[in-house]
Formats: sequence, C-alpha cells, structure tokens
Amino acid sequence: MKVKFGASLLSWITPKWTPEAGKYAIEKTANAGFDLIEILLPNSMEFNSKEVKQQLKDNNLDVVCSLNLPKEAHIAFYPEVAEKLIKQAIDKTSELETDFLGGVLHGGIGVFSGNPLNESESKTIVEVWSKVADYAKKKGVNIGIEPINRYESYVCNTAENVLHLINKTGKDNLFLHLDTFHMNIEENNFYNPIILAGKKLKHVHITESHRGMLGEGTVNWAELFNALKEINFEGNLVLENFSSSIPGMQQMVSLWQKSPYDAEELALGSLKFLKKYI
Repeated sequence: MKVKFGASLLSWITPKWTPEAGKYAIEKTANAGFDLIEILLPNSMEFNSKEVKQQLKDNNLDVVCSLNLPKEAHIAFYPEVAEKLIKQAIDKTSELETDFLGGVLHGGIGVFSGNPLNESESKTIVEVWSKVADYAKKKGVNIGIEPINRYESYVCNTAENVLHLINKTGKDNLFLHLDTFHMNIEENNFYNPIILAGKKLKHVHITESHRGMLGEGTVNWAELFNALKEINFEGNLVLENFSSSIPGMQQMVSLWQKSPYDAEELALGSLKFLKKYI
C-alpha cells in the first residue's frame, strides 16, 4: 500500500473558511505530523489559492480539496448551478497544483425528494458528472465522489450507488471517496465495498462511529485495513473526526455530546492509531 495520512480542515476549524482559520489549520496539520491537509472549499469560492499555496509550501504540506454541494446546487434539481460550482472547485484545486477533488458531489446535503432516486434524476447526474469530468481532465484533476448516509441524502448512500453511476459516465477520472462514518451506517461491512471498488477507490475519510477517537467506537478497523491491503490501496487516508472544543462545531455537525478530547488530542491520538495499522 502507498498511502498519505491527512487531516481534514474540520479537524481544526468549522467549515466557515477564513484566511486566518485556514492558515491556523495548515500549521496545526503540519505540526501534528500529517502528510497533507484536505481543504473543504467554501461554496462562495472566496479562496485565495496563491496565498494558501504559499502557506502549504512554508509548512511542507501536501493538499487535496473537497466540496460538499449545498442545497441550492442539488444536481437533480439544479444541474446548471451544480455544474458551475463543481467547475469552480476544479479551478481552485488546479490552482493549488493538486490533482484531487473529493466530497459530496452527487447531491445537496439535506435535500430530499421524498422518494428514492429515479431514472430521470440518475440521468441528470450522469450528464453533469460527464461534463465536469471532461473539464477536470483538461486541468489534470481526478474527482472522488462520497456516498453519505440516508439521513443526509437519498442520492448515493453506498459505494455501489456511486460506482454504478460512475460506470454509466464511462469517464476514467471519476473515483470513489469513502467515509467510515457513513459506511458504518449504510454498508453491510467494511470489507466488501472496498473490494468492490478496487482501483476506483482513491480517498477515505477515516472517522469513528461517534466521530471521536479512533478505536473507541464500533468501526471494524481490522476489516477495513485488511480490505485496503488486499486491493493494494494507493491514495489518501484523511482524518475527519470532530471535537466539541472547536467553537461552533457542535452546531455545524450535530455534535451534541461533549467530546472527551480536544482537537489536538483527537488528531494526535487518531494518527498514532492509524500508524499502528500501516
């Protein structure tokens, strides 16, 4: 396996991007010993790539980007809006001279039609994904699509859902981005989805069932890492666990219970846990 250990921006700050908060997260990630930071791009795209690129260089840190579609860019309802926003995110990713954009790129988080995904909606998503994949290819960017749980989306809940739609596009720069929190809710186990994905898996959000310290919840880590070894995974393992010690985080991610660890303890302890497996 060839992996890079990363920390999400959300490991240190709330998703509300500011230049000061971003600089703080970059420095904390580097000091904690991670290889890269995953920057969740703001929907406003108010983001100074040149400034951030310099901060990354100063801290000897690699970077990948992510985008979570907001309600107003739900692909099935607003395909043009979604396409434009994803293309802007591809531009920002390219400006940072990195080649990966992940995130919830199948639908707006928290949007529901009241029914399962239908054929017409699937067709719309495949069309938008095909266009943004072509655009990303010109910029040298790969796209990873993250399935999330049923309480946050009806579009793609499982690895199989995402892989099915990617297959329909026929594009070779669309990949799967898994998250162990969502897998713990939606998948039968932590082994089969990874084996099913094979080389289509590029990026994994590593988080415990309760979003806290790795190893203290119900995620079957042995099963997950056995599968990653079996496919000879080459990609990023990015920590995305949350601490209530970060102001505003409880409200942002429904983290109603007080965390027993502050953000730094959580990041350092979780990285140590990960390195035991690799």
